[in-house]
Amino acid sequence: MTAETEGPDPTASLLAFFGSEAHRMRTEAGWSQQETAKKALATQAMISYIESAKRVPSAELAAGLDAAFGTGGHFMRLHPLVLRYAYPSWFLPYVELEREAQSIRTFDMQLIPGLLQTEDYARAIFRVARSYTLNDLVAARMSRQSIFEREDRPRVWFVIDEQALRRPIGGAAVMRAQLTRLLQAGEDPSTVIQVIPASVAEHPGLNGPFTLLGFDEGEDVLYVDAFTQGRMGLGKEEVAHAAHSYDLLRAVALSHEASAELIAARLEEFSR
Repeated sequence: MTAETEGPDPTASLLAFFGSEAHRMRTEAGWSQQETAKKALATQAMISYIESAKRVPSAELAAGLDAAFGTGGHFMRLHPLVLRYAYPSWFLPYVELEREAQSIRTFDMQLIPGLLQTEDYARAIFRVARSYTLNDLVAARMSRQSIFEREDRPRVWFVIDEQALRRPIGGAAVMRAQLTRLLQAGEDPSTVIQVIPASVAEHPGLNGPFTLLGFDEGEDVLYVDAFTQGRMGLGKEEVAHAAHSYDLLRAVALSHEASAELIAARLEEFSR
């Protein structure tokens, strides 16, 4: 069980205000986080995360809090404002699609993909930008990982260049935890992680990271990352080209099992 926390400074951000409101109303009601979670159809861990502004609330949680506290839509009215400031406007449509996707295929060459990042690894990445919204950025990234808690958990496939395993983001301790996270994630039958070894000098992913989202109904969606902001590609030709490139990347990558061995070897190096 996640430890109960004090409410955040409500003036820090909209995310913190949302969390402080949840904490205030729960405290006034005299409920524990476990009791609140039961009434809001959530988990104690999620209530703790929300109250400490470490996760972006979902619309379902906002509605659950309103039902639990009888607040007449207070949290539902706050929810779109929180989303607007938690995610860049150009990225929010992708986040909403990612939540509904039935399959996710991601390639990254420089970093561990966001859906697999630990909180400390993500914080180290965002810290170098010297952002005033560091905590909100980290919370937003961690919140995206809630897709793995869905009953219809998506099938996910990650292809990662080995150099992402070697770059010591955050230092040795952060990397040890991050590589351990990769090994644990790969144990789930719905998750495949493949590594392109350093011995493969050229491959179709050299132009940069990208993700393909698949749905039970409707066309696949392509997301291409970039320096200032990413973009979504919906054209059939571009999506098909990306799918072909992804197949080629999987072909030159190590198998899931051999990739786990390589990740374990890099983990050993960071443990020395």
